[in-house]
Amino acid sequence: MAEAEEQETGSLEESTDESEEEESEEEPKLKYERLSNGVTEILQKDAASCMTVHDKFLALGTHYGKVYLLDVQGNITQKFDISPVKINQISLDESGEHMGVCSEDGKVQVFGLYSGEEFHETFDCPIKIVAVHPHFVRSSCKQFVTGGKKLLLFERSWMSRWKSSVLHEGEGNIRSVKWRGHLIAWANNMGVKIFDITSKQRITNVPRDDISLRPDMYPCSLCWKDSVTLIIGWGPSVKICSVKERHASEMRDLPSRYVEIVSQFETEFYISGLAPLCDQLVVLSYVKEVSEKTEREYCARPRLDIIQPLSETCEEISSDALTVRGFQENECRDYHLEYSEGESLFYIVSPRDVVVAKERDQDDHIDWLLEKKKYEEALMAAEISQKNIKRHKILDIGLAYINHLVEKGEYDIAARKCQKILGKNAALWEYEVYKFKEIGQLKAISPYLPRGDPVLKPLIYEMILHEFLESDYEGFATLIREWPGDLYNNSVIVQAVRDHLKKDSQNRTLLKTLAELYTYDKNYGNALEIYLTLRHKDVFQLIHKHNLFSSIKDKIVLLMDFDSEKAVDMLLDNEDKISIKKVVEELEDRPELQHVYLHKLFKRDHHKGQRYHEKQISLYAEFDRPNLLPFLRDSIHCPLEKALEICQQRNFVEETVYLLSRMGNSRSALKMIMEELHDVDKAIDFAKEQDDGELWEDLILYSIDKPPFITGLLNNIGTHVDPILLIHRIKEGMEIPNLRDSLVKILQDYNLQILLREGCKKILVADSLSLLKKMHRTQMKGILVDEENICESCLSPILPSDAAKPFSMVVFHCRHMFHKECLPMTSMNSPVQFCNICSAKHRGPGSAILEMKK
Repeated sequence: MAEAEEQETGSLEESTDESEEEESEEEPKLKYERLSNGVTEILQKDAASCMTVHDKFLALGTHYGKVYLLDVQGNITQKFDISPVKINQISLDESGEHMGVCSEDGKVQVFGLYSGEEFHETFDCPIKIVAVHPHFVRSSCKQFVTGGKKLLLFERSWMSRWKSSVLHEGEGNIRSVKWRGHLIAWANNMGVKIFDITSKQRITNVPRDDISLRPDMYPCSLCWKDSVTLIIGWGPSVKICSVKERHASEMRDLPSRYVEIVSQFETEFYISGLAPLCDQLVVLSYVKEVSEKTEREYCARPRLDIIQPLSETCEEISSDALTVRGFQENECRDYHLEYSEGESLFYIVSPRDVVVAKERDQDDHIDWLLEKKKYEEALMAAEISQKNIKRHKILDIGLAYINHLVEKGEYDIAARKCQKILGKNAALWEYEVYKFKEIGQLKAISPYLPRGDPVLKPLIYEMILHEFLESDYEGFATLIREWPGDLYNNSVIVQAVRDHLKKDSQNRTLLKTLAELYTYDKNYGNALEIYLTLRHKDVFQLIHKHNLFSSIKDKIVLLMDFDSEKAVDMLLDNEDKISIKKVVEELEDRPELQHVYLHKLFKRDHHKGQRYHEKQISLYAEFDRPNLLPFLRDSIHCPLEKALEICQQRNFVEETVYLLSRMGNSRSALKMIMEELHDVDKAIDFAKEQDDGELWEDLILYSIDKPPFITGLLNNIGTHVDPILLIHRIKEGMEIPNLRDSLVKILQDYNLQILLREGCKKILVADSLSLLKKMHRTQMKGILVDEENICESCLSPILPSDAAKPFSMVVFHCRHMFHKECLPMTSMNSPVQFCNICSAKHRGPGSAILEMKK
């Protein structure tokens, strides 16, 4: 538990309880401050007896009968000499304009702080309490109560006279009163009562639990949480009472209101004061402990606890032990807890000290986090409550966090946090970089340096690059790749790299990095030379990006040696910058590379490189025979004689056969297939392709004495040559492999042909019948005749102008129309009439329809 320690300056610090050796990790809910200034002066000569709190000021009563008005800092604003003896109670209305005071010698005063109205009365017994109406400022609420041996209500009549009435008596001294709205709650020796001022009825009696405690030593503490909720603390017991309206059917002779105890529980200590805090309670407790040495009871520091009430118990939220002046001599009755509802301020009043407790704000929360070195949580809290914090700045917290991480040796985390904390503040960035340099951790901060907004001085970046260059070539290369070239002086870094290359000239990392630096400096020639030396993949990207084709005209062989595929693609894509002729000339001494280039050129366009097709024959024959035959087939610019010569020299049979057939010498080609390849299937395919009877004859003559060839012919020529011609030529007694299978296949092929012919015949018959039916349906359809139609003979309208007159006409299926009298007379031999027009043209019926469609 945290405790408030006394200091000479008058402030209270939180400290641990004596029973705890280790500091609590739980954050306190309240912070404490000793009310100083005028209060200090007062309590050096006098002792506080009571205190009342208003939102605007404080009223403090003393044992020497003085009442002081104080501001919230404790400065004296006004002083009243009320009595030579102890002030027992001070009461203020809600406006803070009227004050009631009572003292031990029986004096009672109620007066206006800013007006002349005043009430004076002296009773024959000590007056322990006084309470003015909360709305005393109103003329209709000029009421107050006093309590000694009895509870008196004073009311001002219309004649401005005060009249009194007894609300209660006979149960001992009245020691505590709290007035809220229309309800007055008071405590005497027997318990707590509540009086309804509007109905003039007492509505409840809550007896005290422990009657063994002296009521003058352990007085009752009362506070209203709201207008209907009363909190009672007496001894170790707490009760929360709710004032409720009674149902009309239950009233009879009972008061219109009643009280229900909604929660009650016991605490470990004696209660000296209560105050509400949202749905929780603030409890000031008087503590007695037993000394381990003397085994005697002594007064310990009072406690201020925040508890969460439950129905029959409570949950402790926080507990603080307070070191107030003279606590060793105080009794339970000497402590009071007053509070300001508007600002959640709690005043712990004792004879020699006044301590103010207030809820911790976000600044206090951040203070506690910083004290516990929870910098990240403090930074987060400050960012969330940026508009509410007053004493702290996000940047200051962030810088403290960075320093803390550096002190712990967590350099990478500290550097990473710089991005978020330093933001765009270039001066702070540079300061932090130099700080990291002092501890030798420039590498840690390098990945997080700003590269755009803001941009630091070039010296900062150069300093880090030199650090890496001295110890980490790979890290140096990474920074050169990631950092824009305009962050630092490029020539300075280039010179530094050259100096290191003098010691290690073949270091690939440094060479590559130097090439990148040359690129930033637009010295592309030197960069390209290094890339080619290193055979680096970025060389093609560099050429394309910066249009360096003029620089590579004499480096084509190097590019091809590095990556022939990419090099050829690049050269072909940029023919306008590097001509085909130039490339071929550059590759003259490297025919294998020349072939790769020309082959891809031919694949893209069969005609672009036609001037090199003759050269390509030799190149294909030498380096890529599988693609020679496709080339010969696709090229129309290839000299066939030259190609034939080369193929014959190299004994390329397939290519020679193709060339011979293409040159028209099919018989020589067939002969080569049979004599060189001995492949009857290929010979048959060749004969089928040429479809020449003489070739088939040559093939049969060559095969007639070769049983395997005869078998192949029997299996394949059935659809091109009558197999009987071959069978008749087979010599008697010749053994032919698989002859039976060959003959069966011939018969099957013949049967298949017969079936195909029959199937075709059926299809033709079905189609003819279908077309005949279609023609019949067409001819059966009616033909429209209207005024636009004319006689094909006399060319006058086919229909007469007078429809009433009889007329005759003839309409043929060909859609030609005639007046009957315009047609020639039919002969006796052929009574059927035909269309003169269609008969003259030898056309069939319906031909006129086709002409119309055309």
